[in-house]
Parts: sequence; structure tokens; C-alpha cells
Amino acid sequence: MNRENIKTLRDLKQTAYKSRSVKEELRENLILQIQKNEGGFEGIVGYEDTVIPDLQTAILSRHNILLLGLRGQAKTRIARLLVNLLDEYIPYIAGSELYDDPFNPISWFGHNEVVTKGDDTPIAWLHRSERYTEKLATPDVTVADLIGDVDPIKAATLKLNYSDERVLHFGLIPRAHRGIFVINELPDLQARIQVSLFNILQEKDIQIRGFKLRLPLDIQFVFTANPEDYTNRGSIVTPLKDRIESQILTHYPRSIEISRKITQQEASLTPQQKVAVEADGLVKILVEQIAFEARNSEYIDKKSGVSARLTISAYENLISNAERRMIINKEKSTFVRISDFLGVIPAITGKIELVYEGELEGPAKVANILIGKAIKTLMLQYFPDPEKAKKAKAINPYTDIINWFSNGNTLSVIDDLPLPDYKKLLIAIPGLKDVVKQFHPKLAESQHLLLMEFVLHGLAEFSQLNKGFLDNGFAFSDMFNSLFNLQPDNEDDSDDDRY
Repeated sequence: MNRENIKTLRDLKQTAYKSRSVKEELRENLILQIQKNEGGFEGIVGYEDTVIPDLQTAILSRHNILLLGLRGQAKTRIARLLVNLLDEYIPYIAGSELYDDPFNPISWFGHNEVVTKGDDTPIAWLHRSERYTEKLATPDVTVADLIGDVDPIKAATLKLNYSDERVLHFGLIPRAHRGIFVINELPDLQARIQVSLFNILQEKDIQIRGFKLRLPLDIQFVFTANPEDYTNRGSIVTPLKDRIESQILTHYPRSIEISRKITQQEASLTPQQKVAVEADGLVKILVEQIAFEARNSEYIDKKSGVSARLTISAYENLISNAERRMIINKEKSTFVRISDFLGVIPAITGKIELVYEGELEGPAKVANILIGKAIKTLMLQYFPDPEKAKKAKAINPYTDIINWFSNGNTLSVIDDLPLPDYKKLLIAIPGLKDVVKQFHPKLAESQHLLLMEFVLHGLAEFSQLNKGFLDNGFAFSDMFNSLFNLQPDNEDDSDDDRY
């Protein structure tokens, strides 16, 4: 169908075009997509066997949809991707603010155009990208915003009586006619405003300041919300929830691999960063492990959740921190070190909601604790358990390292340390290079150095070494000597507030 040749209702009647409701449109296009074995919902990772099948079922049932889940679970992205199931273009009566279907007009303007002009009624075309309307629910949203209000200026300009429906100014919902309308964070909408949606969802009429219009709006409604038991801000009123036919539960990534795939897909890196900064698989997994530790931490409110945005922002900061060191040292390339994780702390502190115990510790200290727990978890995947190695009858691979620190030696790994100095520091520790080569023999030099630093952090997490926090790095020393000498991270130190 050549749209350029269809300019009037007469032209449209001569084509095979047939009117469909938006729900029928979504349904039939989804059926075609499934039959062709096309993916759909591009960029949504980890929902292939859970959320997506439920969503497809709801669309096939022509249901309005409520996406229910904690923050950072791609609810809004899913809603926006529904646009791809709409026809690329649909015809409407030119000049209609409600995008009236030429065969089924619902507004006064649409009816009047067809009655007065007949087959000469001008036709325009609407792209699917313009058929999506989104509103964030906030306590100050009014009925006028969503449904409409009487417009006295329009009445005066057109010299109309207030009983004439043409004096109405339609809100967002009527203007979403023949499209998808999304309300994000539905519980934040005041209960009295939620009540105003009842008739639109069920009876297909609207009421504006005494006007009762039979306006059969054709809209696919999608709502998003946090589980109402988890929020103190409000709830979805029961009659409204009853009118939303399908409620679909979203969730966080269920594996490190899926979480990592999401982060790598969403992280915004410059072309220069991608070329100049090397990020080993270990540090990528470590970023994801931080989020998994956070979701199980006693310091963080589980009801609030830990958004997937945490790992995305953390990874971006991790790369940028390494890039900053590279620029300072006038190097052409670099690789991410464990010490670079100091740079991800700002990305963590703003995305976690602490319980009382966490507030006592402080957000920065909780962030450091999460990083430490993530290192401890991964240490067992890359190297032998330091605690078991200490008790085992076999040779402890960490003995030389621990003895070196026991002899009074210390090591400070500064954030912006040049590569030659960084390498020199790590190689100077007896046994450290040997441990890495023993368990990971076939690695590049940058990976060897990364794992050497990782071993130090891992031993500290297993209480084999002491790790102190500097303003711009870490200081490692003997565990037992530190018990008799106050370190910066001891609770009696007056600088404890640096966390």
C-alpha cells in the first residue's frame, strides 16, 4: 500500500485497509513474529523463559498489563519495546487531535469531517513511534493531566457555550487513542486519581467536570509498579488492580553471566576507552558479584532492591578510573586493576538503600564491604581456599607471601601508580608470582599482574593479611602486627569517618 497516493477517505476505501483495535494489532503482529521465529524485545536479557512468555500470553489475550517488580528490572524498557509490535503506519483523519480512525471517528471533529466532507475527508499517516505515550506517576498528577478539563480560552475563542463538548481540552489518555499508554510507578498516583481510570478501562467513557462523553478510546494500557507491599509511598487501589487483566512479575538477573551480559550491553564507553583500557574477565565478573552480594547484604534494604544500573555505572567508573591513571601517567594503554575498584564506590553508594545497621556503618564503608565480599567469593573460584590451605597437611601455596609480611614488610598500592612501579611492587613479594603461575599458567602479563594483586586482596578478606584503606589506594601488612598497631580502618581511629 503506497501511502503517498492515499490522501482522502475515497483513496483509503479503494485499498485493502481494514480497521483494527490496537490490541488486535498487537496480537496479530505478535502471532506473525512468533510464526517467523523472530526474537522481538531486543535488548531484554534474562527474561526469555520467564517474563517474555507471560508478556506474549497477555498480548494474545488482549489484556491491559501491569509489570510488577523492583527498580532496575527493565519494566519501562519492555513497555517501550511494545511499540515494535504496532503497524509501521496507520491512517487517521488529518487535523484530528485524537488521531481518529477514518472508518470509526470518535471525536466531534472526526465525525464532523466525515459528515461534511464525505469521501473527500483528508487522510494523514501516523508512524508507530508517535503512538506511544508515557507518564511518570507523581503525587501532583491531576485528572486534568490524564483525562482533560474545560478550556475557557477555547470556549471564548470559538464563542462556544460551556455545554458544548468542543470546549474540552483532552488530557494524555484520550490523546493516546489508537496507541500505547504507559503509567510508570502506578502506586505513586493518588488514590482519587487512580479511581478516575475505572471508567476508561471498563466502560469506555470519560467524565470531565460534568461532561459525560461516550468516548470509546482504543488504548493498550501498560502500568509499572514496585510490589505494593514493598513501598511506603502508596498502593494500587483494589478496583483498579482488578481491571488490569494481566499482572507480570519481573526479577533481577539470576546468574552472573546474564548480569554481565546486561552490563556489557548497556555500559556507555567511548571508542577511546574500548581501545585503550583492557578489562579482564575477572574484573567484569567482580563488578557483577558486587550486585549479588548487595542483594543479600544485611546492611541493605532488600525490599528496595539493588538496581541493575549499579553494575552498569560501576563498570563505567571502573574503566574511567583506569583511563584517568593512564592519562596522568601519559601511557598509551592500560588495564583495570583491583585498586581501580576504589573508583566504583560512588556508583554503589547512590544506588543502595541502607537499613539501620547500614546507616551506622555509612554508605561508603558498606560499599567497601560489598567489594570485599565479592573478592572473597571469587577468590575461591580462582585459587585454593586460604583457610583450608593453612590447615591442610600439604604445602600452603600462600606461605611465602604471608611470611614476607610477617617479617615486617608492608605494601601500598596507590590508585595512580605507573605500570613499571606497579609491576615492581608486586614482583618484589616472594611467592606471589609463583602462586598465580601455578594455578593460571597461560595468561598475558597484564592478567598475571591483575591476579597477583587479586591474591593480596583475597588473602586480606580471609584474614591472612591486613588491608588498610588509604585515600587513594590500599596498604597491606601483617595481620598479627596490625592487632597491636592501630590501622586507618580500626574502629578506634579518629579518621574512621573517611568511610
